[in-house]
Amino acid sequence: MINLALLYGGRSAEREVSIAGAKEVERALDRQKYMICKYDAATDLEALVHDADRLDCVFILLHGKFGEDGTVQGLLDLLGLPYQSAGVLGSSIAMNKHVSKVMYRQAGLLTPNWMYFQKGQVLDVKKIQEEVGLPAVVKPCTQGSSVGIVLAKDEKEMLDAVDKAFSWDQEIILEQYIKGTEITGGVLGLERLDSLPIVEIVPGDDFDFFDYKAKYTPGATKEICPARLAPDIARKAQDIAKKAHNALKLSIYSRTDMIISDDGKIYCIETNTIPGMTPTSLFPQAAKVYGLNFSNLLDRLIELAIARKRQERETTTTVD
Repeated sequence: MINLALLYGGRSAEREVSIAGAKEVERALDRQKYMICKYDAATDLEALVHDADRLDCVFILLHGKFGEDGTVQGLLDLLGLPYQSAGVLGSSIAMNKHVSKVMYRQAGLLTPNWMYFQKGQVLDVKKIQEEVGLPAVVKPCTQGSSVGIVLAKDEKEMLDAVDKAFSWDQEIILEQYIKGTEITGGVLGLERLDSLPIVEIVPGDDFDFFDYKAKYTPGATKEICPARLAPDIARKAQDIAKKAHNALKLSIYSRTDMIISDDGKIYCIETNTIPGMTPTSLFPQAAKVYGLNFSNLLDRLIELAIARKRQERETTTTVD
């Protein structure tokens, strides 16, 4: 019997998404295998620290700041507890949209052109139009689930979107808008990464892109797995998802969002280190097509978390 902690909730803008995921995970876990304890990261971290000695693994179901950005991962590392997400470095890199795009470029991956700004910095509108163009996608750097993201079609919308983005974050990016097919690719594993089938994302006619409302409004978006792609394009997208995972120093699993432009190029948009975890979320959908139902996927993630911690302990040397 594995003593498993579900760490959920938290203080980010994605708190309700996290709570919903935790309920689904708890429902799907095999009670013959797991003794489950639940901890809300907004109120129960002291209890988690107190209980650490009797826990075997933590399943992180947090999204956004203070959950996906390496902070909680650092705490769990200090406690010596296995967990199923990327470590501190990878989590913090992937959470920052500017830094992750720098890493994509260094790995030779395509990503839309962008400009980075800090709060209080003066925007050169002419330079933005030259380097990014309009329409442009305005994004807070460290939010998930498309929180605060706006597709700005003209200068006024762009300036309004910048103000909105800065209400969410101290750092933002303005990104070139790439028209095309939205897809996402999951990977799973430690030394050997398995590619999951690509999922095609088709937002409804009311949405310009896969924004927060399109993600969480029932029926707003059509998700097709496997994606309607030629086999060579699907394999290329899977390879890109692996390269993005490695470029960002990730571990165990991730899901990279991409766009196939109208001229056939595949652009990396961002990589999720703790993908949504309900049976109908994108990563579990792809896992199901791959051959892992939701319960089996959870088992696999927990196995990988424990295996990684075992490897870390075997390679750690103590200096007296």
